[in-house]
Amino acid sequence: MRLLLIEDEPDLLSGLTRALRRAGYSVDTAEDGEDGLFKALEIDYDAIVLDVMLPRMDGWAVLTKLREKKSTPVMMLTARDATKDRVRGFDSGADDYLVKPFELDELLARLRALIRRSAGKSTPALVLGEVKIDTASRTVTRVGEPVSLTSREYAVLEYLALHRGRLVTRTTLYEHLYDDSGDTLSNMMDVLIYNLRTKLGRDLITTRRGHGYCIP
Repeated sequence: MRLLLIEDEPDLLSGLTRALRRAGYSVDTAEDGEDGLFKALEIDYDAIVLDVMLPRMDGWAVLTKLREKKSTPVMMLTARDATKDRVRGFDSGADDYLVKPFELDELLARLRALIRRSAGKSTPALVLGEVKIDTASRTVTRVGEPVSLTSREYAVLEYLALHRGRLVTRTTLYEHLYDDSGDTLSNMMDVLIYNLRTKLGRDLITTRRGHGYCIP
């Protein structure tokens, strides 16, 4: 699952990005409304977390312009708890509304529910031969039998599946799935790919030495 987080508070942006990636999401970020709107229109995200108070373009304006072209699920974040503000958010096209400060577990639960509801309007399954990925429930089966994956294994598999037929570089996986880089993470990626091949078949993921990975 790929998310866009639009938030201008550096500490909150950094903390939420780490938490969402630990939960297995691929996360892109933007620190102002204009950059956030550009990314939201250019890329098909599974959900967007949008702060109301932003520089260059506030969250209301971002949401209004986004809804002219896309129906991507949007959760709005704000410190304003007035009923009129919540009503304005929903009337503008927000799918959920969370007031700061909030508990991380609540944010994650609301995001899961938001994505499930959205997936119910389309086909949430990715089929790769005998492997099926249910993106709504975040489960994987092989020949109809459930396969147990760690959150990181699932995140790598889903990201590669969403970009099927395209080469995904190690750098891209690092940037979208994790916060660290270097030899330790490189070794970790090798282990994750090995585990996925062991559980789902050696031919599912191909490696292009020195470049990255691909699901044909």
